[in-house]
Amino acid sequence: MVRYEFTAMLVGALGTLLVGAFPQHNLRKSCSLSKYRSPAPSELKAVRRMQEQFEDIMLLTYRKCNTRLFHRKWTTAELSVPDRIILVEAELDLTIAVLAHPTDHRLAEMCQQPLAFLTQAREDLRDCVAVEAPSHQPSGKLRHWLQKLETAKKKETAGCLEASAIIHIFQVLDDLRCAAKREDC
Repeated sequence: MVRYEFTAMLVGALGTLLVGAFPQHNLRKSCSLSKYRSPAPSELKAVRRMQEQFEDIMLLTYRKCNTRLFHRKWTTAELSVPDRIILVEAELDLTIAVLAHPTDHRLAEMCQQPLAFLTQAREDLRDCVAVEAPSHQPSGKLRHWLQKLETAKKKETAGCLEASAIIHIFQVLDDLRCAAKREDC
């Protein structure tokens, strides 16, 4: 019994020493976005169906929305790779927020598959930011757009934000592809 207790204490002490010997940042996930270079056709089809259903149900209701959030004078390819990742993460934050709480219950079911796909993409992007550019400061262009996004979140109605995000969802996916392609965008 004494031998067992000694062995257990020794294993516990060695485990503590080993954990302390390796810095936690080495245990982080790697940055892998290659699967977003060309999303699965089933994912794209689900996004298209959701967008079409939204247009059938809601588009006429939100014709009065004038949010120009996704209109930019620059392209995603003009940004640095870390800026692209931050841009897409912000776009996905908005898109996921509106898909998680659709303004019309008829959209809820159609949003589930795209929501799961986009949520996974956002988590992968966050891993990339944490691993590759934890202290990256966005460029002036991107910083201006991020401020515009925050202003829109405060001023626009939920319906207008939803309309903007869903109508421009394929632009978000193109931005995701660009971020995944890195320098090859």
